[in-house]
Amino acid sequence: VQLQASGGGLVQAGGSLRLSCEASGSIVRINGMGWYRQPPGKQRELVAVITTGGYTNYADSVKGRFTISRDSAKNTVALQMNSLKPEDTAVYYCKMTVRDYYAVNDYWGQGTQVTVSS
Repeated sequence: VQLQASGGGLVQAGGSLRLSCEASGSIVRINGMGWYRQPPGKQRELVAVITTGGYTNYADSVKGRFTISRDSAKNTVALQMNSLKPEDTAVYYCKMTVRDYYAVNDYWGQGTQVTVSS
């Protein structure tokens, strides 16, 4: 299973970006999907997660600004980021919990850089 993330870039404060992540490979079912980020010099942190039933959970710092969504038929997860702030600058990673024909494992995307200028 491979995860391919896209959509990062450079944006001014107050702007918007949309991240996407697509899974491919031997997939039977994808359970949880989520986005994490790692700011410069800091540890990776949860941004948002979404379950198969559409339940979502967000970090307090992004509530009301970011929206996570999924398309289970296409094995994709997206993160719409609005009202971006310089402190949102980080490498963003997608993560999926994937059931293949043998086991359930967590997979990570390669990371996409988001830079917000003030």
